[in-house]
Amino acid sequence: MSQYRVLVVDDDREIVRLVQGYLEKAGYQVLCAYDGEEALHILKAEKPDLLLLDLMLPNRDGWEITRIIRADPVLSEIPLIMLTARIDDIDKILGLELGADDYITKPFNPREVAARVNALLRRVSPGGFGAVTVFRAGDLCMDPARHEVTLDGRVLDLTPTEFNLLRAMLENPGYAFTRSELIQRGLGYEYEGMERTLDSHIKNLRQKLGDDPKKPRYIETVYGVGYKLSGG
Repeated sequence: MSQYRVLVVDDDREIVRLVQGYLEKAGYQVLCAYDGEEALHILKAEKPDLLLLDLMLPNRDGWEITRIIRADPVLSEIPLIMLTARIDDIDKILGLELGADDYITKPFNPREVAARVNALLRRVSPGGFGAVTVFRAGDLCMDPARHEVTLDGRVLDLTPTEFNLLRAMLENPGYAFTRSELIQRGLGYEYEGMERTLDSHIKNLRQKLGDDPKKPRYIETVYGVGYKLSGG
């Protein structure tokens, strides 16, 4: 995986050093930043393959950086994992709603960080799902080769996690996925509390699809099971 570059951003230099060591051992090239301004400079200059971002940073915090990169057409598709010492569910959900693909709560095991990075990069890499085709459901169209989703001809700005969750459902229209199945298919791994994380991603997807949860056109809730994609 030496072709992949990961930017690690944290004002705690010991944490950066520790995570850098584990990621380099796993074969990644690691870029480091210790405040928000430095992180933005490196993001724009280097466009890394993945961002590990602490929330509590000097100059610009992780919330602001997330908003900036998700609004930037050049940077918006960079996979993003938040590092946070804040354990409140509302903080995690807000991070996901802003466009984070995953979050890791401190203190953490650096091996888990490397595993999460591996899983996220696997599912956003070309060829991760096998044969590529174009998927359609009503006016919704996904072209995996171009990593593009359109609705009524308008390109949707999806995070890598949203893209992969939608792809899993588009590959199996009408199939009622359990939350666990969607987590494995769309996210690649599962851990305690992941179902609430999945629900946040589904909420974001519905908003971007213009779906009313009470009368969804695309993503239906299957009560007691999970979610499925309707015909559109």
